[in-house]
Amino acid sequence: MKFSMKVFVLSLAACAATGAQAADCEVTVDSNDKMRYDTDRIEMDASCEEFTVKLTHSGSMAENVMGHNWVLTLNEDMQGVVQDGMSAGLENNYVKPGDERVIAHTEIIGGGEETSITFDASGLEQGANYQFFCSFPGHSSLMKGEFVVK
Repeated sequence: MKFSMKVFVLSLAACAATGAQAADCEVTVDSNDKMRYDTDRIEMDASCEEFTVKLTHSGSMAENVMGHNWVLTLNEDMQGVVQDGMSAGLENNYVKPGDERVIAHTEIIGGGEETSITFDASGLEQGANYQFFCSFPGHSSLMKGEFVVK
């Protein structure tokens, strides 16, 4: 156990010393009452083992009226996930439970709230076409963007 902790500490020290990875393995995305994210593109360094998305909602409307989440899928899976999410309802964050097409997702938040998700990014591939979006009914047409592994 001591050896594992020592390796972990050394890994953190190496990242701090080189200034690498930390900034490339996390992002903050803001959402608002106008059905918008503040970005339509997220880039992740291919060396990231895990990736963290912090979602904020700078609006004031409640989650059941203008709630937002952040969902990541392959481009071709987005529409099916959105469609199935509508049936899943707010209690399931508009994501079908156990949906294997979903790589990661946050919970639904309302105005003034924030949430985050850290997920295993080691299987994401450079050159693959990933899409992030809000699965609240009707939001994905405006609230979406490209997730790029570089």
